[in-house]
This record gives sequence, structure tokens and C-alpha cells, in this order.
Amino acid sequence: MSKNWEPTCNLEILHLRAQLLDKIRRFFSEKSVLEVETPLLSHSCGTDPQLDFFKTAFSFPPLEESLFLQTSPEFAMKRLLASGSGSIYQIAKAFRNGESGRLHNPEFTLLEWYRVDFTLTDLMDEIAELLTVLLKDYVDLSEPQRFSYQAIFQRYTGLNPLVFSYQDYCDYAQTKNIPEAITLCGDDHGLWLDFIFSHHIQPYLGQEALCMIYGYPACQSSLARINLFDSKITDRVEVFIKGIELGNGYYELTDAQEQSKRFDEEMAVRQQRNRPSSVKDWRLITAMEQGLPECSGMAIGLDRLLMILTGSVAINDVLSFSIDRA
Repeated sequence: MSKNWEPTCNLEILHLRAQLLDKIRRFFSEKSVLEVETPLLSHSCGTDPQLDFFKTAFSFPPLEESLFLQTSPEFAMKRLLASGSGSIYQIAKAFRNGESGRLHNPEFTLLEWYRVDFTLTDLMDEIAELLTVLLKDYVDLSEPQRFSYQAIFQRYTGLNPLVFSYQDYCDYAQTKNIPEAITLCGDDHGLWLDFIFSHHIQPYLGQEALCMIYGYPACQSSLARINLFDSKITDRVEVFIKGIELGNGYYELTDAQEQSKRFDEEMAVRQQRNRPSSVKDWRLITAMEQGLPECSGMAIGLDRLLMILTGSVAINDVLSFSIDRA
């Protein structure tokens, strides 16, 4: 008889997950950050060319329409911010199609929070504070590391990530015996950065301490604002422990016109790459037109955080039921 009915993880990890959620809620409660809940189903979806989404049909005759499972609660939470919610956080399920492996499950748990009037530096301070609370009994976080993307990229590759030279990147690929990068990335600067960073830089990050990388190249701005003093970088931060990316945060873009333009550009890239077409979130654009407050936001994958806590090598080890047993 198949044992696929049994949980993927052991009961000890179930208890540890519950304790983790309790610590998170107490942390934000003490800071008067409001816990909220937003829909998992929406009429629109993210436009990021790197992400695929789940689409479903809502049937309520005579109404028939498509809805999307959210890859992140970000858009809905920003609509709450625009309505005057103040600083908020959420522990939510998120869904990403085509993702399964050691660090990926198509359904996963996110902690996402937004702090009104926080700069990116303020956000990084709070990230370090939160993770120290959550991991202090398991990981030494006494001296969190902070490096600019440019500095860490040049340290490991010798390449300048802010200035794209196709020939330099091809030469690097040949030197490192990764000629497939030339075919995969072509003349797309962003794809080159993602490929090289994930394969030749990320595995070394956060091996001895919490590591935060900030100041990503402007071509990877997504929903972050361009840095006020250097237009070649964006106010974005990512967090790593033991080579695992835990989360991604921004000093949030508040310009509705610029956000709409970026959505259009990403949708065009999706079309060029023959990716499933996405639906632009006009409700978010309208909310931003009404006024998104100055804020910074962060999303952390709680399943990956549990992997760090337990020393697990695969995300399935910390899920109650992985996708093959769902």
C-alpha cells in the first residue's frame, strides 16, 4: 500500500513551524504592525518574466472569467497601504507554476511586510533584527554582513554588473566552462546577471553570517525605485544564509506612471520569450495614483527559513505535504 497519505515532514517540524509563526506575530505586534489578509485569487497577476502563474476559471453562470493564484500578496497589500492602513504584514500562501526542486514547491508560505516611512537602510536593520529573533538559537547572527551588488559581483567574477559588455560576459562564460550561458542569455543583461549570480556568487553568501546584498543593477528594478543618487542601481535588497536566498525587499516605487510603464515592458518581454501572457493590475495602478505612501517592503520564504532552522537539505523536509503528496 502506498504511503503517500503520510506527512512529508516529521511532527517535530510541525511544532517548530507553529513556534516560528508565533514569534513572527509577537515581533510585529510589539511594533504595532497590523496583520492583514488579502485574496489568493485575483483578476490580475504579476508580470515578472521570470515567474509563471496558475490560472483557473471562475464559473457562476452566466458569468465566466479567469482568475489567478497569486505569486505574492504584494499588489493587494499595496492597495491597503494606499487606503491608509499604515504598516502591515501578512503570513500567506503563494503559488508559482513550474517551480519544484530542492528549494522550490509550487505552493509555499511567505512572510511579507511593509513599513511606512522606512528607507531601505531602515528595512535592512529590521530584517536583521527579525532574523536574529527567529534564528538566534540556531545560527550565529552577531555580525550581519552587508555588501553592494556591484562589490560582491566584482569580487567573485571581476565583471562590472552595472555596465553590460556582451564580449566580456562571453569571455567569462568560456573561462568558467559554462558556454551554455551564451545561448541562454544572449544579449539580455538581466539574464546574464541572474545566471552568473545564482551559479557563481550565491552559493558563497551567508556561510558564516546573515548576508544582505543591496543596490541591484537598474535592469533588475522590478517594483523598487531607482536610487536617487545613482541611476544605474535600484533600491533593492536580498537576504542570504548558507547560500540560500531567503527573501527580496524594496524601497518601494510609488510612481504610478513609472510602474505602469514597467508592467508594459515586462509583458512585452514575456511575449518575446513566448511565456504565458499576464494581466496588468490596473487596480494597483489606480491605488498608486491615489497615493502610495513612502515605504519599504520585504518578503521572506518561511519554508526556506525552516530549512535553515532544521538543517534540512530540501524544502520537502519541512512541508507538511509536498506537491507529490498534496
